Amino acid sequence: MNTDEYRTLAFEARGLYKEKGSKFIAVALPVSTEEEIRLARERIRKEFHDARHHCFAWRIGEPPYESRYNDDGEPSGTAGKPILGQIQSFELTQILIVVVRYFGGIKLGTGGLIQAYKKASMDALENGQIITKHWKVKVKISFDYLKMNEIMKIIKEEDLMVTGQESGERCHISLEINKYRSLTIYNKFNSVESLEWAVF
Repeated sequence: MNTDEYRTLAFEARGLYKEKGSKFIAVALPVSTEEEIRLARERIRKEFHDARHHCFAWRIGEPPYESRYNDDGEPSGTAGKPILGQIQSFELTQILIVVVRYFGGIKLGTGGLIQAYKKASMDALENGQIITKHWKVKVKISFDYLKMNEIMKIIKEEDLMVTGQESGERCHISLEINKYRSLTIYNKFNSVESLEWAVF
């Protein structure tokens, strides 16, 4: 896969695994920041407030990736790691999986737990729509108003996404562009006199 591309979920998906009365419900969803992860976990915890465990794993960013997992009271290594293992197995990033467990009264043992958290996560990912996206770069260009037509021509030719615009003697336009195209786009804009370019 192109290093400027990544695989993630298009939208939230759910999975289910049952074993000896215990029920494991997996919620997998696309995320891009730790704040999004925190809010999603809070929402899921409220929805399944009566579940005994809310185990999770997430992975965001580009290789080597930033990731974390948590067993939430299950024996060490039996919940979070198998969840993260499925994220890795499906080669995904920008993703959070939370698996909630309703205890059925019969202990599953270490192997049983690992299998349950793995299977629930796998079910959610198989139920979801996996898509390939491009890493984006956010840039802001500043230029003299007289150069507006020249700038807008480049934006139209390159089919760039404008995310913000301020006009005055000095104009400012915010853009979101595919990372792999950033050098090409930069060179085009750089030919415009008095233009300034900033990545943020």
